[in-house]
Amino acid sequence: MSIHLHHLIVGPLEVNCFLLHDDASGEGWLIDPGDDAEDILDLIRRTGARITRILNTHAHFDHVLAVPAVRAATGATFHLHRDELPVLAWAPAAAQTWLGLHWGPPPAVDGYLETPGTLQLGEMLLELRHVPGHSPGSVIFVDHAGRRAWVGDTVFAGSIGRTDFPGCSYPLLIASIRRQILSLPDDYTLYPGHGPFTTVGRERRTNPFLQG
Repeated sequence: MSIHLHHLIVGPLEVNCFLLHDDASGEGWLIDPGDDAEDILDLIRRTGARITRILNTHAHFDHVLAVPAVRAATGATFHLHRDELPVLAWAPAAAQTWLGLHWGPPPAVDGYLETPGTLQLGEMLLELRHVPGHSPGSVIFVDHAGRRAWVGDTVFAGSIGRTDFPGCSYPLLIASIRRQILSLPDDYTLYPGHGPFTTVGRERRTNPFLQG
């Protein structure tokens, strides 16, 4: 497979941002460009990727701050689950509260991520799964051929996403993780929105929020 994965940690909340680059076509997709737009654009220039889509697992401010600048520089379209629109609308106020940052208005969504559904970049097929709980429209992207998934802030290495924000639900998040993430085989790599990478099996066995 000619898909290359590049990873950056961006912003003061250290969001994991990913670039998927198809060597055959030159096309690239960004997942969660949370901040530090210049660093992201520098990575794009160095890889030579032609960015066509920005895919967000969810719309909390720390995951979308670089979307306007990256979209303006690349012409890429911005994609989000429809249920995230209230979260996106709240993002400027959240950025002000958390970082004292005047940011906004939030970017318009160019296309909605429909779940269940699939997206294809070159030879890579991504399955879209709706995983509400951390936010109402959280989604994950599953690459079955590559045995990996980008899971946003649903589950982390040894932890889970926060559920004390508007639109969150702890019981719903736990149910979503069990149904949509723990249903994957143990050897699947998980790329969370923050912190180190992990695997389905490791979280199944050791994550204290997922025991019992």
